[in-house]
Amino acid sequence: QYSPDSVAGADGEIDPTEITFPGCSCRSSSCVAPECPCLCRGENYSSSLCLRLAEQQEQHFSRPVFECNSLCQCGDGCQNRLVQRGLQLRLQVFRTERKGWGVRALEPIPRGRFVCEYAGEVLGFAEAHRRIQAQTPQDPNYIIAVREHLHDGRVMETFVDPTCIGNVGRFLNHSCEPNLFMVPVRVDSMVPKLALFAAADISAGEELSYDYSGRFHNLPETSREHRPLEEENRLRKPCYCGSHTCASFLPWDSSLFPTP
Repeated sequence: QYSPDSVAGADGEIDPTEITFPGCSCRSSSCVAPECPCLCRGENYSSSLCLRLAEQQEQHFSRPVFECNSLCQCGDGCQNRLVQRGLQLRLQVFRTERKGWGVRALEPIPRGRFVCEYAGEVLGFAEAHRRIQAQTPQDPNYIIAVREHLHDGRVMETFVDPTCIGNVGRFLNHSCEPNLFMVPVRVDSMVPKLALFAAADISAGEELSYDYSGRFHNLPETSREHRPLEEENRLRKPCYCGSHTCASFLPWDSSLFPTP
């Protein structure tokens, strides 16, 4: 079932459509910092509606991204409303030679531009763990676990499963040298939208990909992926990204997945 936005999972534990953030009282057509409380919470977009990548990379921790929400007084044309508008680019789902389905751009995409959301059922840890344990080694896994490491040591977890309900993001393949990277973007509540942005200028016809492990644009030690024993590798799914730094096998999360 196609859904442009994430929905509450079957466990009913988390409702991504719930509105808990207050709105700003900005009267201008487009909010500006430091007057707008939404923009003051974290990172904001450039005038070209792209994520400010350079500023993110210079910091030990990236700043969170909060968009204006449905309770804000600013208009729909506000510059701080980007991910919530959904897919604006022409993309195509196509059959790859070795990786099953994939997604490619049908138009050039500049670096920092929002591409699409990874949408699906938002699950609690228990339901995400149950679904993964029920999978066989032959089953494709679409469940993603995103962990945000706060400056005080706390970790916020978000689990999204687009297996049965999702959008075009579920067809994106992994690459060890991807051209997209994922950023949690919050609009109405602390439940983030898993937004994918262009990590480099992308040409029309180029396949889109991101790093499933979360290593790309993140500190290496924040990954839950472990280095498997050599004898375990024959049981893991091979990676066909073809990059010079290919790890040969798809990443997996040792806290959710059973050991091969």
